[in-house]
Amino acid sequence: MAALPTSRPGELELLSKNKMFGGENLRLRHQSTTLGCPMTFSIYLPPSTPSSKIPVLYWLSGLTCTDENFIIKSGAQRAAAAHCIALVAPDTSPRGLNIEGESDSYDFGVGAGFYLNATNEKWKNWRMYDYVVKELPKVLSNYFARLDTSQASIFGHSMGGHGALTIYLKNTDKYKSVSAFAPIVNPINCPWGQKAFSNYLGPTKSDWEEYDATCLIKKNNKVSTPILIDQGEDDKFLVEQLLPCNFEEACKAVGVPLNLRMQPGYDHSYFFIATFIDDHIAHHAKFLKST
Repeated sequence: MAALPTSRPGELELLSKNKMFGGENLRLRHQSTTLGCPMTFSIYLPPSTPSSKIPVLYWLSGLTCTDENFIIKSGAQRAAAAHCIALVAPDTSPRGLNIEGESDSYDFGVGAGFYLNATNEKWKNWRMYDYVVKELPKVLSNYFARLDTSQASIFGHSMGGHGALTIYLKNTDKYKSVSAFAPIVNPINCPWGQKAFSNYLGPTKSDWEEYDATCLIKKNNKVSTPILIDQGEDDKFLVEQLLPCNFEEACKAVGVPLNLRMQPGYDHSYFFIATFIDDHIAHHAKFLKST
């Protein structure tokens, strides 16, 4: 790893470092050219030999979260260490821009980037899609010589599950596999998605479809890698916001392999995520280590 400076523009600032399962959790900050503001991300580097090339598994978090929620609450590091996979968790939106209305509600603006590129001029800095797909991998490659960002997979929760699925389906050449916990799979048909998309993308609903996994799967029907989704049956957002059956029907219609696991008694929380996180790490390890 290159030396981490304290505050030089365009470079990484080390905010914290903690040893865990023989590896290290790092929290870092840099000036994002894509978003026009400082951005933090967390990374878990598993124990490895100096000559090892480590694959990368990106985690996208949900509404109101930061880069820390997953790293602190999921318990994913144990399995990541066992499989020698790096975990990378970016923040969920730009912060500190002081755009009018950016913090008025939990489901739009700060903490609610929806992993898209906004086209509404007011929200022009909300370009989390480009940040995750383009800028962040370059930052990782520049500073962490042992990371192999060409061997990457992606997963996430809720809004982040939506982000993981849509980013994967639009970039199957960049990611080996995808999975999600309680994802928003059909945002054009749920209140969260309709609010975010109308503000970020404007009124043209065909533009919304470019960030809707259920719509995208119909266009990208050549996906052969199985998609894993865990969904709690006691999730209070299941019926109105998440709509997993819509995605399941779309996958069946085009023959895309989907393992949708409905989990009795589980809700939308990180208790649910921590319960099944090892399965997801193992799922991605199969594809990250297959080439």
